[in-house]
Amino acid sequence: MGKDSKVRPKVNVSPYVHFMMDFRNQMREQQPNIYYDFTEFSRKCSEKWKTISKKEKKKYEALAKRDKDRYQREMRNYTGPRRERRRRDADAPRKPPSSFLLFSQDHFEEIKEQHPNWTVAQVAKAAGRMWARCSEADKIPYEERAAVLRAKYLEEREAYYHQCQRGE
Repeated sequence: MGKDSKVRPKVNVSPYVHFMMDFRNQMREQQPNIYYDFTEFSRKCSEKWKTISKKEKKKYEALAKRDKDRYQREMRNYTGPRRERRRRDADAPRKPPSSFLLFSQDHFEEIKEQHPNWTVAQVAKAAGRMWARCSEADKIPYEERAAVLRAKYLEEREAYYHQCQRGE
């Protein structure tokens, strides 16, 4: 790819994706007349991936590394438009937290005190387990708070859209 190229380089893929492509080709060669829907194929592929040796996985890791190097090399030469994320309007109202998020906020410090070395992800998983074990009665206050915040958000969003339409 030259400096004037506008075609975005194909993104690199993981070792597992390289394995999936090989596995799909092997299945097509061995059973050309059998069709597997994606769910079934994905399940079979996942089971096979778990059973292959480390040596065989190294082969796919090497392919992925080469692919990543290729992608980085091509991106250095790429001059076309970069993907840009849409900027959030700072004046737009923010979506309210869900009942689970409100629950998590209330219990974050408690979990963090019990397990000070845990990462935020581990604390979030623990909060998810706590939420799953909660009875429906224990969830009601959080659901009510979330409903109030959602109603307020919908009002603010409606007002914001009217304001945008008037051009203010």
